[in-house]
Amino acid sequence: MAILAVTLVSCGTQKKELTTGSIPSANFSKPVQSMNATELSAAAESIGKAYERNPKDRAAGLNYANMLRMTGRNNQALAVMQQVAINFPTDREVLAAYGKSQAAAGQLEQALSTITRAQTPDRPDWKLKSAEGAILDQLGRAGEARQRYREALDIQPNESSVLSNLGMSYLLNKDLKTAETYLRSAVGQPGADSSVRQNLALAVGLQGRFPEAEQIARQELSPDQAEANVKYLRSIMSQQNAWQKLAKDDKATN
Repeated sequence: MAILAVTLVSCGTQKKELTTGSIPSANFSKPVQSMNATELSAAAESIGKAYERNPKDRAAGLNYANMLRMTGRNNQALAVMQQVAINFPTDREVLAAYGKSQAAAGQLEQALSTITRAQTPDRPDWKLKSAEGAILDQLGRAGEARQRYREALDIQPNESSVLSNLGMSYLLNKDLKTAETYLRSAVGQPGADSSVRQNLALAVGLQGRFPEAEQIARQELSPDQAEANVKYLRSIMSQQNAWQKLAKDDKATN
């Protein structure tokens, strides 16, 4: 189920990572969050040209790598971030983005090392704590992951993205009720974005409450994006009664 969960939320979790700077925004006819796959590809090409003109432009490199990840070109994103990290070896934001690119490319142990190196004990960064937790979850180290999320929440209380990650940690371990509790809390926080709602829709749908899940999944998305996520939810429900199995496992553990 880990792969299923990551697939559903991938369209939302990375769009918010774009930074300001050398983005040729005049070429964009709409916000990145509402772009379809074709438009995202064109936007990535536009940002890529800006990066190629000046490979030492930190913002252009970060944005180009993010766009490449958003369009599924994880190995290309990693190559870009390797170069950016060479140019900015002590920049915490660069190291964090480098770690995310390593994780997206499947280099989880290397990603964990990079993220850990970006953290400083005297100035802990909640975003890095949360990123570290996400990597630990992918490595199957759920207990350590949740500890990192809670450390992040100690620094940034009620942060929706961290609460969402914590909820997904429980979902990936089939504790659906606890997952829903954290995800509902995440959705209720100021600044919660559509990716958090899609995570909640997944948790609700896997418990068999599909009409409610569909209603959640359609909020704040374009019709095309909403329909894509609803279709994905339906595909999960049809795969060997996946939600029934998870709900049964969930009851057995409570």
